[in-house]
Amino acid sequence: MAFEHGETVRRIAAGLKGRPGPLIEVLHAIQAQLGHVPPAAVPLVAAELNLSRAEVHGVVSFYHFFRTTPPGNHTVSVCRAESCQAMGSEALAAYARRRLGVDFHQTTPDGRFSLEPVYCLGNCACSPAVMIDGTLHGRVTLERLDTLLSDVDRKR
Repeated sequence: MAFEHGETVRRIAAGLKGRPGPLIEVLHAIQAQLGHVPPAAVPLVAAELNLSRAEVHGVVSFYHFFRTTPPGNHTVSVCRAESCQAMGSEALAAYARRRLGVDFHQTTPDGRFSLEPVYCLGNCACSPAVMIDGTLHGRVTLERLDTLLSDVDRKR
């Protein structure tokens, strides 16, 4: 059975392979196009860039930015940097994991939410910070996170 996005992956890799050290740029472009880097893309990228599958897989698995499964409809990112930790982001992260029923780098079974760690949102003065679907929120309490998640969920 052919990989349904094979032509897209090949086109992206072929278009960028002339650049210096193109692997990360290719993987970012695939994720931007497909929402994730499917495992079936690894051998295609490896062949196009003349790399081993292990090299490509190693980069995909090393960098937490790359997803190997489709993201949820909404992405919730909890800041894990020092300022936010000092202001309670550990408890906020634990609460988000319990509330959504998933760990970091996972998506809820219904596909609505993906939970991601992020290491500094640049909102240190308003710690702890959370980003939901690209919108930054500061001074987030457990109660406020509940409200934010409920508001996003209602908008579906």
